[in-house]
Amino acid sequence: MSQKFDFGMVGLGVMGRNLLYNMADNGFSVIGFDLDAEKGKELENGATPGTTVKGVTTWEEFVSDLATPRKITMLVPAGKPVDSVIESLLPLLEKGDIIIDGGNSHYVDTVRRVKYLEPKGIHFMGMGVSGGESGARRGPSIMPGGDKEAFEVIKPLLEAVSAKVNGDPCTAYMGKDAAGHYVKMVHNGIEYAIMQLISEIYDLLHRGLGVTNDELYEIFKEWNEGELSSFLVEITRDIFKQKDPETGGYLVDYILDKAGAKGTGKWTSQDAMDSGVSIPTIDIAVSLRTISAYKEERAQAAKLYATSHTPLSVDKAEFIKQAGEALFFAVIISYAQGLALLVKASQELSMDIPLKDVVKIWRGGCIIRSTLLEQYYQAYSKNPTLPNILLDEDIAALAKSKVASLREVVAQAAKSSIAAGGLQTALAYFDAYTTDRMPTNLIQAQRDFFGSHTYQRIDKEGTFHTQWGK
Repeated sequence: MSQKFDFGMVGLGVMGRNLLYNMADNGFSVIGFDLDAEKGKELENGATPGTTVKGVTTWEEFVSDLATPRKITMLVPAGKPVDSVIESLLPLLEKGDIIIDGGNSHYVDTVRRVKYLEPKGIHFMGMGVSGGESGARRGPSIMPGGDKEAFEVIKPLLEAVSAKVNGDPCTAYMGKDAAGHYVKMVHNGIEYAIMQLISEIYDLLHRGLGVTNDELYEIFKEWNEGELSSFLVEITRDIFKQKDPETGGYLVDYILDKAGAKGTGKWTSQDAMDSGVSIPTIDIAVSLRTISAYKEERAQAAKLYATSHTPLSVDKAEFIKQAGEALFFAVIISYAQGLALLVKASQELSMDIPLKDVVKIWRGGCIIRSTLLEQYYQAYSKNPTLPNILLDEDIAALAKSKVASLREVVAQAAKSSIAAGGLQTALAYFDAYTTDRMPTNLIQAQRDFFGSHTYQRIDKEGTFHTQWGK
């Protein structure tokens, strides 16, 4: 009798291959499918000696070699490729088998696939995986959602291969239907925001203050050893040390200022708009990546408007300290916005997303991991139904201690003509969310004036309309 493998992977790119190696190193026998025979050979040749790893190129061999119930993960591009894999697998599967989409699929597609496969007796799960290449190999943050019965079957494997924080695995059940992919979508939106914030702080320090790459390395090194300790701050520190082999200069200085994007940040913004949740720091991060793509237009505009950046006239050491506190505050806000969207989605889409477990498994393995998430975990442990993390007293004390620095940094950015939309929207969100009186009364008056949209009053119940100007 031929060996039956514990787990199968469709798609042997960097992530798929490394995730299989991780499973194999933890004692699971694994088999990978790819139409490219070279990828199958590469998979086998790169495995740790003594582990059980196999690569195949036919669907029939792949499915027949798996132990039942079959546990299959796909790591293929979102969209039609996922549906194509499902259709290739279906004729060969049996009731009770499990298909897991580990890519960055839009959660709407995941809901559709769950409903499509459920009557056929096939369990389908959407599962977010974060941590990049090294995370997949050494321990990612894994966000599975959907079929609870299927989750219980794969739970031991996911807990074995995920990152660990204080011995706790960075994986947990994220909720019903497409909760796993929804949580990963929001994770990526927060990732967009934090990356934008870091780039703005870099711009203010580098162009605005004249801080060198060597100095930036030391600044980010110090920040990463304190309250800003996080994966993104850590890798930013190391970027400033990387030399360019062609020029001998610092590589970051030779990289074109034109960002790529795969769409998950945009999905987060779109869904927040549809759900009525305000996430302006995530929104502006998406928008500024879009603006970066218009490199030629930006160059023309810079000439037309004779754009110049006024050097910051500040105490250098004091401003660096304020920049660190401003970044920390804005990161708090970025998480707050994303988590507020998860609260709303959990309710409106009946996903039952456990916020405490979300921040718990984000503490390790994933791209947005940071020491700050430990405090969020404590907040949700005290009050799992918090509608917004900013309403927690401990987080509020933290935010209040940093907001003055953000105000100063935003003011200096405006004076120096350095775009700092992420920092500015973080401050605007905070100021709007923490005031009991916004100027929206005037907007309501305007809407009623030109469109008879009615308004409510502060002094009595009811809905009212005025014949304005009469």
